[in-house]
Amino acid sequence: MKTILMGLLAETSVHPGAGRNLGVVDLPVAREAATDYPVLVGSSLKGALRDSAEQLWDKKDKRVTSLYGVQSQAGELVVSDGRLVLLPVRSLTGSSRWVTCPQILERLVRDLKRAGLTPGFQVPTLPGRTAALAQRSRPDDAREALFLEEREFVLSGEPDDAVVEALGRLIAYDDTRARLKARLVIVGDDQFAWFARYALPIQARNALDEKKTSKALWYEESLPPDTVMSALLIARRGDALANVRAQLDSSTWLQTGGNETVGQGWFKLSVIDADKQEA
Repeated sequence: MKTILMGLLAETSVHPGAGRNLGVVDLPVAREAATDYPVLVGSSLKGALRDSAEQLWDKKDKRVTSLYGVQSQAGELVVSDGRLVLLPVRSLTGSSRWVTCPQILERLVRDLKRAGLTPGFQVPTLPGRTAALAQRSRPDDAREALFLEEREFVLSGEPDDAVVEALGRLIAYDDTRARLKARLVIVGDDQFAWFARYALPIQARNALDEKKTSKALWYEESLPPDTVMSALLIARRGDALANVRAQLDSSTWLQTGGNETVGQGWFKLSVIDADKQEA
């Protein structure tokens, strides 16, 4: 089956909801069961793509029905879960950083190969439990430490340029891509899991009655702007990839998740495949 890789850059906060929760956060984001990484569930992502296609063409257009199916027949396009690639994290030693880890990069390598692309980089290894690969903000300071949230990391080198280039292909904007090397941090898998669990923004939201009295206060978790994710689009048969490329070339933004009426859930899309090397 032919496959392309789609990059998603969050333009706003995104709430890929997981329903209600009995913990402190009333409305957490959807997460992978094994890793706790935030995820865009494939069925939700496919529904958002279908809605975008219906706005671009028409609900009964053959391209829409063939791609996304009808009640009596499955569509020609398979949409994977949207998986986390880069997570923006607050830094106490400078501007925010894009954080990733070897496990996520190893996943990306597999996805690139599935799309018929050469990854072009080796997954890095980190020597210590608190080590990080990141560009120093002051090149003359060899002892500089990096603080992400309240965690301290010792810098043990910089990310390879090939890693930066591969990740940059998931980002549609040239100027944003140009900032990646200076802001990219690679930490260990265990350290990244902590950020994925505990470093997401939590917003307090309220419902008021006609007298401006609180009726319901709840806490809602979301992915921050500039989060980068990726998803595989797989053609089962027919002209599925040609049609979805035409859709994404004409409509390069996608809204998914909750809180659409307050402007959340917007992604800027980029497409990477063997026939179209540039995002």
